[in-house]
Amino acid sequence: MSNRTLITILCTVFTTLILAARVSAQSPQSYTNAVTDRLIHTETPMAPPSRNVVFTDPDFGSLMVRVTDASTNFKLPGTFLRTEGSGKANEWSADTKKFYVLGKGGQDLVFAFDPTTMAISSLPNAGAGMGLLIPLRPGPTFSFVDPDLIYGTSQPDTLTITSYRFSTGASMPVIDTRTCGVQPPLGSGPKVVSDDDVSVSLDDNRLSISEGGSEAGKHMFVVVYDKNLGCRWYNTQTGQIGGKWGASGTATVTTPYLIGHAYLSHSGNYVFILVNGLGWYVWDLSTLNVNACQLHTSLNEECAGYEAVGYNTLVNGPAITGDMQVTQRPLNNLTQISELALPVLFDWGQAQHFTWSNVNVTDTAPVCGSTYSYDGDKTIDQPFAGEIFCVETDGLATTVWRFAHNRATYISPFFQTQPLGSVSSDGRFLVFTSDWDAQLGIGTDGRPLSDAFIVKLD
Repeated sequence: MSNRTLITILCTVFTTLILAARVSAQSPQSYTNAVTDRLIHTETPMAPPSRNVVFTDPDFGSLMVRVTDASTNFKLPGTFLRTEGSGKANEWSADTKKFYVLGKGGQDLVFAFDPTTMAISSLPNAGAGMGLLIPLRPGPTFSFVDPDLIYGTSQPDTLTITSYRFSTGASMPVIDTRTCGVQPPLGSGPKVVSDDDVSVSLDDNRLSISEGGSEAGKHMFVVVYDKNLGCRWYNTQTGQIGGKWGASGTATVTTPYLIGHAYLSHSGNYVFILVNGLGWYVWDLSTLNVNACQLHTSLNEECAGYEAVGYNTLVNGPAITGDMQVTQRPLNNLTQISELALPVLFDWGQAQHFTWSNVNVTDTAPVCGSTYSYDGDKTIDQPFAGEIFCVETDGLATTVWRFAHNRATYISPFFQTQPLGSVSSDGRFLVFTSDWDAQLGIGTDGRPLSDAFIVKLD
């Protein structure tokens, strides 16, 4: 190879890299102040901060604030508080001025938030310094369109999807799913309930829920309600699909299964159906097409890990090449897998959880999440361990933005000690749970205390 040819190749490569960097800078959303290296950032010891006092993460420089403390749950003082957990419910209002956390007894406590100052305050009709207790079951989801509206279900009628409006304090039924014509018809009694997995499309026009059994993992119906077209349903035990719109008949997957949770894609065109311990399915809503991504099948490990449902794609962390492996695939082609976080430098021992409530119609907004050790190991001896992060999804680069140590020590089997979170719809804040390196102590119920914290993604 001549020197001239070598120089030409090097110039071409250099130009390509420069252009890629420029294009990446123009991606739908980026975090210009975030750390993007792949180095080990050890954790600086830090006592739990005071509630509602903004502070700086000492290792990554992001602004943070503690949302709750042992006095926040006025129904059960001295007990833990946490975020919703699945990452699929939207815990933030459309204007990023309200968010909720969950109390030990299943209370939804909603607070006001100032995105400029990160100050947390009480909403009207709430006691001074307290969260507003709203009459919905744990894990409701805010509308992506109307900042005054949140959706969920209420006791004792969990088969009716309900909306709650903050300005009036009024709950209104959206759809009684018993009127949706599911076959066979829904029974009655304490063994027929819905899950707490109400989800809503980005345009606020469609909602979904799973129901029909006695608890999560035992449901057999997915019901989708379109505000203009009416109901559509899928019975995962019989394989029958029906409703007032779309194709009716037998699903392409006929093997019966029960539903762990079901979540609507943000486009409203697909439903992601989780099956406990077996993988998941995707139902193309207007059709009879149901595609499986089962464990121990041809896709095998690619179906593992926790997931986030986007507009028309899905992100998960299969942990095949490393724990920081992040993949994305279209919901209409589960085998078309793209790697998002290359190179994967992460060793084994950390779990990922994702949140994607900031998703856009092109699925190019960053997906965010947290990592933690299943063994409760607080050692930071590898990149990305015990952190809050976001990952580029536009395909222009494989950037991982790093914001803070979440300081969560998982104490098995206490779910609330995992740093699960929810990103705001503008992608600028993430609320997550932490026991702050197990420094918060033990609650009055004998369980480890945890609280909610917010980190600014900048």
